[in-house]
Amino acid sequence: MDRDTCKPLLPALLASLCLVPAAAQAQAPAPGSAQAWPARSIRLVVPQTPGGASDALARIIGQQLADAWGQQVLVDNRPGAGGNIGNDLVAKASPDGYTWLLGFVGTHAINPSLYKGLTWDPQKSFTPLATLASVPFVVAVHAPLPVKNVGDLVALARSKPGEVRFGSAGNGTVNHLLGPMLASAAKVQFTHVPYKGAAGAITDTLSGQVQFTFTSMPSVIGHLKAGSLRAIAVTSGRRAALLKDVPTVAESGFPGFDVTPWFGVLGPAGLPEAVVTRINGDINRLLASRETVDRFAAQGAEPLVTTPAQFGRIIAADVALWSRIVRETGATVD
Repeated sequence: MDRDTCKPLLPALLASLCLVPAAAQAQAPAPGSAQAWPARSIRLVVPQTPGGASDALARIIGQQLADAWGQQVLVDNRPGAGGNIGNDLVAKASPDGYTWLLGFVGTHAINPSLYKGLTWDPQKSFTPLATLASVPFVVAVHAPLPVKNVGDLVALARSKPGEVRFGSAGNGTVNHLLGPMLASAAKVQFTHVPYKGAAGAITDTLSGQVQFTFTSMPSVIGHLKAGSLRAIAVTSGRRAALLKDVPTVAESGFPGFDVTPWFGVLGPAGLPEAVVTRINGDINRLLASRETVDRFAAQGAEPLVTTPAQFGRIIAADVALWSRIVRETGATVD
């Protein structure tokens, strides 16, 4: 074929070549689409110290997601100010799906009623992604203490007003509020000793510096199995599978007592809907797997599967519930 014969084909050939990048661009996933995500590692902020339920659940689900996606999920513990430091960090992050919060009813639904001038709103500043688990709390006592049940604990507090001390993960935490809730129901007085995280409260309960603590089951299950602490009740409405012989607080003479905190994953407000759907679906599939059920059960946690919309409604309901409890107990962070 000579040069003159080729000339009529050149315009069509050049046009077709120009279409190649455009076609490739049209087929490439948009930055906010589920197909393009995740393209890099994810930061999972835990607004509490290592060793508690939030940290344990974050590391379990983070590793499983990393294995499924081929991208690292980096757990970043950011305790301080009752969890507000970590919450603030995520609320201000870019809504691209790469910064998450391990939310917990204590830091997310209780703090708005306790702290003034928060820089974040529990509903407006975050995108609910997926719930992970519900976790009953345990009433754990110093092993040598002659207290076998809640009735004994109440009797001890009644005989020594103000002398029975309980440790918590800090002012305004669920661990703290459970104390005045039980004291109010039993019409007794406990003295609250706040710590900077659950680990300190557990350590001092082990040594007898405080007589008992309310704490999440994952943070204390090892001590209960070893016999260094004794569980006298669980705070949930029904008995925990891991502690079938331990009664609930409600069974112990306080009907209606039912506190089973949730844990879940949230992102900043404004995440693309496709990414939210992808995260929720992938986490829910993991929660249904036997491996996750077994690993959660070993921590005393039960998988909690919801849609993002259902998770949002849970948050709204708990913000209202704990606001009332804070008012009724008179709890403060001072």
